[in-house]
Amino acid sequence: MIVNHLSRLLGERHMPILELQRQTGIPYSSLHPLARGKAQRLDLATLDRICSALGCGVGELLEHVPD
Repeated sequence: MIVNHLSRLLGERHMPILELQRQTGIPYSSLHPLARGKAQRLDLATLDRICSALGCGVGELLEHVPD
């Protein structure tokens, strides 16, 4: 299973989803499910924009957890 840590990273940076939306141009309707762990897919361009805005690497955002 792949676990995303977007919600934790946003919390650590005191950044609301709306600020991430402003910085990345990614629609709120795409960011909200991702932050809540409900997203099923993640586009590489989206991943790149999120990592750039948060100043993090992919490994900080996503983690593989064996089932």
